[in-house]
Amino acid sequence: MIEQQLSLAPFYTGWDVYQKQLVAAIAPLTVDQLALRSSPLNWSIGMITTHIVGARTFWFHTRMGEGSDDLAQYELWDYGVCEDGEDPLHSAAELIAGLERTWQMIEEALARLTPADLGKVFPHPKGGNRPVRSLQWIIWHVLEHDIHHGGELSSILGAHGLAAVDLD
Repeated sequence: MIEQQLSLAPFYTGWDVYQKQLVAAIAPLTVDQLALRSSPLNWSIGMITTHIVGARTFWFHTRMGEGSDDLAQYELWDYGVCEDGEDPLHSAAELIAGLERTWQMIEEALARLTPADLGKVFPHPKGGNRPVRSLQWIIWHVLEHDIHHGGELSSILGAHGLAAVDLD
């Protein structure tokens, strides 16, 4: 008898719903709305969304090797935010494309990976004394990162009278 491998996807049910809610909150925004911030010193809606896309790409694509080579463009988005603090000037459509493409990568990984894979470790791509991270750690980190920054987005949107990430 062939033993059926259980994928990780059922354990992360709900993340897909959150992804759709992020997309729904960002999709209708204008360039001016994407530039809104909670304060002049904090990142804008566009910068935070860009950061979500870049972080997903770093952890799943660059660190774990998931997805195809076309994803590499999104890792650079995060560096643009971090280096100069300027808005990367991506339109809502570009941000949605990034969220959807990186979600597709995550969803495919969760469908293929199994609980037995959770202990697998991934070194930092730049080597050195940077810590190795387990698959379990990476998945949890990216999930909590999405939720954390989604909360920031909701706060900024709500403060400006716009529809927040709908968690109903």
